[in-house]
Amino acid sequence: MYQLSKFTQALGHGARAVTVGSAMVVTTLFAAGTTLALDIGPNFADIAEITLPAYVDIITSQDVSQRGGPRAPRGGAFDEFFEDLFEQLPDGQQQLRRPSSQGSGFVIDPSGIIVTNNHVIADADGVEVVFVDGSRFPATILGQDERADLAVLKIDAGRDLPFINWGDSDAARIGEWIIAIGNPFGLGGTITAGIISARARNINAGPYDQFLQTDASINQGNSGGPLISMAGEVIGINTAIFSPTGASVGLAFAIPSNLARPIIEQLVEFGRARRGWLGVRIQRVTPEIAQQLAMDEARGALIAGLTVDGPAGRGGIKVGDVIVSFAGRDVENMSALPLIVAQTTPDELVAVEVWREGGLVKFDMRVGELTDVAVAALRRNPAQGAGGIETLGLTMVGLNGELRAQFGIGGEVSGVVITEVASGTDAAARRIQPGDVILEVAQQEVSSPDEIAALITARRNNNLASVLMLIQEPDGDLRFVSLSLDG
Repeated sequence: MYQLSKFTQALGHGARAVTVGSAMVVTTLFAAGTTLALDIGPNFADIAEITLPAYVDIITSQDVSQRGGPRAPRGGAFDEFFEDLFEQLPDGQQQLRRPSSQGSGFVIDPSGIIVTNNHVIADADGVEVVFVDGSRFPATILGQDERADLAVLKIDAGRDLPFINWGDSDAARIGEWIIAIGNPFGLGGTITAGIISARARNINAGPYDQFLQTDASINQGNSGGPLISMAGEVIGINTAIFSPTGASVGLAFAIPSNLARPIIEQLVEFGRARRGWLGVRIQRVTPEIAQQLAMDEARGALIAGLTVDGPAGRGGIKVGDVIVSFAGRDVENMSALPLIVAQTTPDELVAVEVWREGGLVKFDMRVGELTDVAVAALRRNPAQGAGGIETLGLTMVGLNGELRAQFGIGGEVSGVVITEVASGTDAAARRIQPGDVILEVAQQEVSSPDEIAALITARRNNNLASVLMLIQEPDGDLRFVSLSLDG
């Protein structure tokens, strides 16, 4: 503060210095009450000094063998470069060793454990890390997780390495200063600064979208680098940018540390992430659907389908249930459930609360483990239907062999097939199409057009404005649709 005091003395008698957070502001008073503020800004140098030594550039390569390919030109200024790039194999093949991508990472343990994004090292045949002091080490891949876009590397430096501690991303507030370290466009370790612009941002990158958004300058090559708080701790892993040009426009996204850390720990221990799994297809609860289900507000995740013999079905969950609480955590909306389930330990017995038939139902169920085994198709008991009817702009016909063949509907499906959809109707606006099969109306299974007509008539007689239908699409996906009874 001594130098700042000297600066205020130079400005004159009316100057004073104040500290606002980590920023130093000098204010001087002029005639007529005019105020001039000079924002010296936060000092990131101390944070850079302790974190940069633990940062690494990541360079990956792929080996591409090609027979009879062109040789590099000889006798030029780039001979040394091409000598390293091409190696003549004994059988006459050329082995092309080319850098395929460059990214970023950081050390989290003095033994040489390094975190990065999975997409940085995916399909790599070789991985090398480069520290800011120029030291280089080959790295092995300990584990990868494509769903969360995380990966763990290991190097043997022969010594303890500097590392960065994890921070608490849940404690990070919108508007707080952060710094990002990365390898923009392959230039090498670079620090940029900004603020946390938003939290829990969904960018449709996958089922675990809970990104921190920042306006720090993050470009291609920054993927996998740390997002660091003013305490010098990692609160995020820089993963994606939104940009029409490929360069920073102030919209960057980082995986929160509290989401990444348990996955990283599993990758270190098991080489893979172990996630909870329910075996359900879910759908957003819209205000219209909430009204149909007699819910006081639109919340939770609506179960639109169950995997055959999956954990949810065995545990007591039914199609049409709305999960509002899972493992003691509120399910605020559809996107919240996959993350909560994924963070649950496989085989754990958890408390579940669902909205069913106008009331809350509570029970315990055991969570399964998510694997890469293909999820079995949804099946229903076969049934027959006959006759045809038009209502709500839909022409509906009972299922028969000819219609099953025409629309590719399996024999295990029971319901009523839609053959025509009138344009300009609510059904058309909600993307109902010929070949869709109505499985339930008002949460009752249907097998004939007459049953559907009777249920719709009953709702109209009760002065209800809409009806909830469960529909199976031609590709097998199930979804709930709320249709206006005005058509």
